[in-house]
Amino acid sequence: MSILSKKHFHNERAAFAYLETVLWPDGPRCPHCGVVDQASKLKGKSTRIGLWKCYACRKQFTCKVGTVFEHGRMPLHKMLQATYLMCSSKKGVSAHQLHRTLEITYKSAWFLAHRIREAMREGKVPDGLGGANKVVEADETFVGGKAKNAHRGAPIPTKEAVFSLVERDGFVSSHHVVSVTAKTLRPILVTHVDRKSYLMTDEARQYRKMGREFTGHGTVNHSIEEYVRGNFWHTNTVESYFSLLKRGLGGVYQHCGQQHLKRYLGEFDFRYNYRVALGVDDNQRTESALAGIVGKRLRKQTKIGQTRPSSVDSKGSMLSRGWRIEWHVGASLRAQLSKSQRLQLLSIRLLISTRASTKPTTRLNGFSPAPAMI
Repeated sequence: MSILSKKHFHNERAAFAYLETVLWPDGPRCPHCGVVDQASKLKGKSTRIGLWKCYACRKQFTCKVGTVFEHGRMPLHKMLQATYLMCSSKKGVSAHQLHRTLEITYKSAWFLAHRIREAMREGKVPDGLGGANKVVEADETFVGGKAKNAHRGAPIPTKEAVFSLVERDGFVSSHHVVSVTAKTLRPILVTHVDRKSYLMTDEARQYRKMGREFTGHGTVNHSIEEYVRGNFWHTNTVESYFSLLKRGLGGVYQHCGQQHLKRYLGEFDFRYNYRVALGVDDNQRTESALAGIVGKRLRKQTKIGQTRPSSVDSKGSMLSRGWRIEWHVGASLRAQLSKSQRLQLLSIRLLISTRASTKPTTRLNGFSPAPAMI
């Protein structure tokens, strides 16, 4: 029997019950007032699945309130399937693969994947990296497209710097940095690594002064093809992590925008920190990811000229996928619009003025003149 055959991956009530056991081990917790175990489940025929009522603040809630799954426009059991697939795949799952497997739109799959990555992103390792008699390897790499693969006449793709700290037989912490200078790397290094650790790097000059702040500092000289010395001095652990990261970014995801790189790094860090070698299986890894959805929200802000077809209500507001978008545009924003966009804005205003007293049925194609949250 397949793991994906479990009931909470196919039944909505079972999905809510499963998520409640993960998020509320001590009983239902109200996300509004924080009181634990003073709520009861509502069971009316017209009541939606998983609805609770807190008797301390008298408000209703579900286990999705206050999490990255809140206001999700798809069944919870599909969100759980996507979480398991992303946690069990060593190099990740593309949004197109989720789109085909879960039978949802590509845009929904893309946004759902970023919600799950945000749940995986832990920031600082709870107990820090290293310590007495422990070795922490530090190195940097660059990710992005290659110049030789750029089309003729197209701009050369930019590279983004990634700085990673890996404790041998332990955890990893990766960071998207603007440069690889000592001024940029030192605050990250001293914040995440215990000063009692033994620091291992390559021959890069920016580590020379930083290495004096730790118990010891060892280096290997890659410029003369020295990669291992005495089976102790090497940076192969962090290099193996970079190999896994680049195979995922280049082979599975193909492209990663600069603004989203931190979430992709959080995804790969999470799977590395909850790997089988540390005694964590796929189910435990998935539950750890689900435990991280609390207290996080992820909203996608649409840029001008890139919204979906929208409708206009009788109060003069544009409605797009359930969100109310005020179309009023100030003078500073109007200056950024092209002539065709200003003409389209004028046509929207005319349409609203003629249909203000009737329920609109026409869908408007084009852009939202104001930034929208969808």
